Amino acid sequence: MTLHWKLVVDANDPHPQADFWAAALGYEVEDNSALIERLIGFGAVPQEAAVESHGRRAWRDLVAVRHPDDPYDEDSGAGLGRRILFQRVPETKTVKNRLHIDVHSEPGTREAEVARLETLGAAVARRVKEAGGEWVVMTDPEGNEFCVH
Repeated sequence: MTLHWKLVVDANDPHPQADFWAAALGYEVEDNSALIERLIGFGAVPQEAAVESHGRRAWRDLVAVRHPDDPYDEDSGAGLGRRILFQRVPETKTVKNRLHIDVHSEPGTREAEVARLETLGAAVARRVKEAGGEWVVMTDPEGNEFCVH
């Protein structure tokens, strides 16, 4: 049996993180507005649990991005395939990630991809050249490391 999973990333402000990673990966920010409207309407969650993002209601402390080709639940807007969930946490990042995302560019386009990611808010942390290959270590807008191969 295989398990359904998602990558969860702690964030100080999850919405800008989701916007960055959606643009970086070509993913879509999930639209949970129908579910949020229903839950607020039933009185199951307070209005303060939501904010406006992209012209619709979104969870204040959680937002996910999903691959545009993967299925999703139409009632909740939650992806059923490849997705990354950003959740608000009170503390800031202080040490190296124990898990990170590797972005694979097309052959010969790594520098162009690095430049594109910089325009989205990423920064180059260092360039690595080892016997096993070359890649660029970058940080996203909140300082999380990821690699561009």
